[in-house]
Amino acid sequence: MGTPQHRATDAASPAVAAAVAAARAPGTTDEQWATLLARFDREIGRLQRLFGEIYGAGERTDAELALLAGQLATSWQERPADLQELDAAREADPSWFESNEMVGGVLYVDRYAGDLDGVRAQIPYFRELGLTYLHLMPLFEAPAQNSDGGYAVSSYRAVNPALGDMEGLTALAADLRSQGIALVLDFIFNHTSDEHAWARRAQAGEPEYEDFYWIFPDRTMPDAYERTVREIFPDDHPGAFVPIPTPDGHGERWVWATFHSFQWDLNYTNPAVFRAMAGEMLFLANRGVDILRMDAVAFIWKQLGTSCESLPQAHALIQAFNAVCRIAAPAVLFKSEAIVHPDEVIGYISPQECQLSYNPLQMALIWSSLATRDARLLQQALERRHTLPPGTAWVNYVRSHDDIGWTFADEDAAELGIDGYEHRRFLNRFYVDRFPGSFARGVPFQDNPRTGDCRIAGTTASLAGLEAGDPGAVDRIVLAHSIVLSTGGIPLLYLGDEVGQLNDLGYVDEPGHAEDSRWVNRPHYPAEAYRRRLDPSTDSGRLHARLRRLLDVRRTTPELAGNRLVGFDARNPHVLGYQRPGEDPDGRATVVLCLANVADEPQGVDALTLSGMPLEALDLVTGERVGLREGLTLPAHGVRWLRTVLESGPADAPVQKPDS
Repeated sequence: MGTPQHRATDAASPAVAAAVAAARAPGTTDEQWATLLARFDREIGRLQRLFGEIYGAGERTDAELALLAGQLATSWQERPADLQELDAAREADPSWFESNEMVGGVLYVDRYAGDLDGVRAQIPYFRELGLTYLHLMPLFEAPAQNSDGGYAVSSYRAVNPALGDMEGLTALAADLRSQGIALVLDFIFNHTSDEHAWARRAQAGEPEYEDFYWIFPDRTMPDAYERTVREIFPDDHPGAFVPIPTPDGHGERWVWATFHSFQWDLNYTNPAVFRAMAGEMLFLANRGVDILRMDAVAFIWKQLGTSCESLPQAHALIQAFNAVCRIAAPAVLFKSEAIVHPDEVIGYISPQECQLSYNPLQMALIWSSLATRDARLLQQALERRHTLPPGTAWVNYVRSHDDIGWTFADEDAAELGIDGYEHRRFLNRFYVDRFPGSFARGVPFQDNPRTGDCRIAGTTASLAGLEAGDPGAVDRIVLAHSIVLSTGGIPLLYLGDEVGQLNDLGYVDEPGHAEDSRWVNRPHYPAEAYRRRLDPSTDSGRLHARLRRLLDVRRTTPELAGNRLVGFDARNPHVLGYQRPGEDPDGRATVVLCLANVADEPQGVDALTLSGMPLEALDLVTGERVGLREGLTLPAHGVRWLRTVLESGPADAPVQKPDS
């Protein structure tokens, strides 16, 4: 085996072992080298297998893998000492992100804080809220004006100069970490902007970089691919390809652009692309990024004759990136962004792929429940589709920077007698105020009045009725957040929503934004609403105080950690019910029963339905003891978190049997 200073790694091919050994830096201690080699021993077999699955056997695959291995060894040795210590701490506590103290916030740096220094100035407020996770929306160099909200990256190693620089981002990451806040950034790895250096060199006709993208000399192959792929942004361009000039400027070629015409898809059939993007990922990891939001995961592999979405090789690629991090930056986690069928969403979630995932189904069904005043679809989803593999967690959210798409499964809806197509049409009409009596003031995105198809943009407050002056608006906002705060995983707040920020209709006057209605739900910092947050006579004050109470309760309620959830049938279609089992300090089994009334009128849960529970419970939100012998009445949009100690039974035993 040899001593650490001579041995490379036992599980690797000779070429990989040689590349790792050659990468040892003079200042690396035997202890550090042994730590790195142990990680290689754990992961290199997986990485080699995945490379074989993706790229097949051959000299080029072997050569690229050896180059990658040397790159990983160099990157870890360059990793700052405090991040190496963080690697070890998180390897020792791999469930660190499952704590009930985890709460996330998300913001656009420029719109919320001006620049990175402005974000730093907000750290005391983040601590006031109890944030332990902060997602800064894309902040890299990108095309001026329209860059798809920053998702057209021109450099992964340079911050947009209007926001600061990479040194400032590194310092901010350290400041956040010192306050117990993990930094989350997007890793936009399906595509780059057409202004990226790789794309410019491809446009200039350099063969090495032409192979980084899907570029064809005529429409033959684009036509063949487009027979089976869907259009994502038809308002921007038809199909999946856009024309670009030939290098001499006298002709036309075609490049794959799944999203906007200025976002060119990377060609992962070229292993050099994987290695290049691994380098960009590790650069960010070594700046102090804790969690990478893996953007557009479903689209990263293309295969003729398929939809080019969620193919097996896409999973293999993400798993290979995962192995890269387990070797060179094991403190870093991946968060999947897959807005696809629920069965596909779950496929990206595992400790070996993405440890975290957005929960788009729960988000969509919260809004569905509020519009219909019927909780059954959401109840079904919590009981059927909430469970995750050990070592993973949902990121639950009321709304994001993006639009709302109705991603529920039609087959699930059909079981409840709901036609999925008609239900989506109803929700689209309801949330853009095209349905009589709607409280919502959303804005359509990608609207097609002929088919009724669209997606919904809007802030939480505007969608929930605050903009319309609906008296139930604050209660609806609290109810929606109570669900994401109590169903497990990491709850995520779009910052500003906690004080009731409204739609920003002025987006149409901003350069590059007028054609993208999603900017309506990316408002600038709502200074006046924040000033009112301590005034209980205002909507902002009432909302902020109630959400702060829920956040405080979550932090002190260990049953709300992790993903364990047991359904509770309230025997009332308007009332959502679920249980979070746990145990108290004395080892007695406990349950927190969560109930939420999505109706506009009070709703009851009768005594028989509650008969499996003790006679009394503690309402964690109000701090009051609540008798259950006579049943319960929840006010309109009311929420109850009821904690009970069970007299017997395991900690994960429900207080209501499915057939009771």
